[in-house]
Amino acid sequence: MSGVQKITIGPGEAEQRLDRWVKRIFPHVGQGRIEKGCRKGEFRVDGAKAKPSTRIGPGMEVRIPPLPLPDDAAQYAAPKPKPKVSDADAKLIQSCVIYRDEHIIAINKPPGLPTQGGSKQKRHVDGLAEALKFGLDEKPRLVHRLDKDTSGVLLLARTQAAASGLTAAIRHKETRKIYWAVVAGVPVPYLGEIRFGLVKAGGGGSGQGEKMHAVHPRDMSSTPGAKRAHTLYATLFRVASRAAWIAMEPITGRTHQLRAHMAEIGHPIIGDGKYGGSGQENLGDGWGAMMGGVISKKLHLHARSMTFQHPITKKPITVTADLPEHMAQTFDTLGWTPDLAADDPFEAL
Repeated sequence: MSGVQKITIGPGEAEQRLDRWVKRIFPHVGQGRIEKGCRKGEFRVDGAKAKPSTRIGPGMEVRIPPLPLPDDAAQYAAPKPKPKVSDADAKLIQSCVIYRDEHIIAINKPPGLPTQGGSKQKRHVDGLAEALKFGLDEKPRLVHRLDKDTSGVLLLARTQAAASGLTAAIRHKETRKIYWAVVAGVPVPYLGEIRFGLVKAGGGGSGQGEKMHAVHPRDMSSTPGAKRAHTLYATLFRVASRAAWIAMEPITGRTHQLRAHMAEIGHPIIGDGKYGGSGQENLGDGWGAMMGGVISKKLHLHARSMTFQHPITKKPITVTADLPEHMAQTFDTLGWTPDLAADDPFEAL
């Protein structure tokens, strides 16, 4: 057993629940032990009795009662060893880093690499993040996601304070994301917004793997499960009526929002088999999502930039990610270069 400890929360810690903080410091201690200790007054914050849900933050003193050590009893199983990241994967994910400081890492996520694992996903950013510690004890943690086939800016927090700040900023829509895409046909008007709601399609999988259906704003109240969705788009350049390079800014952050919205207005993103079909013919509701010829069949959707206030320094940060190889080749084929884009394509909105 350990003795009584008094720990002062450091300045780098984020505000959090007492029970979550205790389990992070003492991962072998169960929720039941924490709740019992709170009921008996053994856990105290600044000298006062505390509940498991009591919020604690920098400068507060937490009294920790005597706790079993991890090897005191057989019921405390040894922690599972963390999966080792191969040298090749470590080199890959480290090469993706485009911004790094003491609190934040940003990577240019490659297309085809999932953000998180699942039943069929064993290799993903969250797992490879073990190779992004760069001297810290804990791996950086995800604060948002990108679809598996979408490339571009993905933020990870290196400290709990940064994770709390970035998560809150994203939840309160205090960040700005600009995506680039190549779409079939040319949207008219060239500059506009899409306000179709989104609802999960019946059947199939769940979460990121499930298809979303667009819902007209007038039908939102009568469609169970429908959520409001709002996207700004700007047509930057076009190739006759065949294809267009567009910028998109998601005002809301729904699953597959950009893909479903562009398909709904008849201009699916090139390479999007889920929402755009595969044909090249125009059937009256827009072009199919494959251009044919030398143009890649991969999804042409890229998180080009993300602007946010640094959660610690409070300075404005903009991180920009280069195009993935297949989109760069498409741009070259169509005669476009990234420097042709305006600094803010949505200035007129």
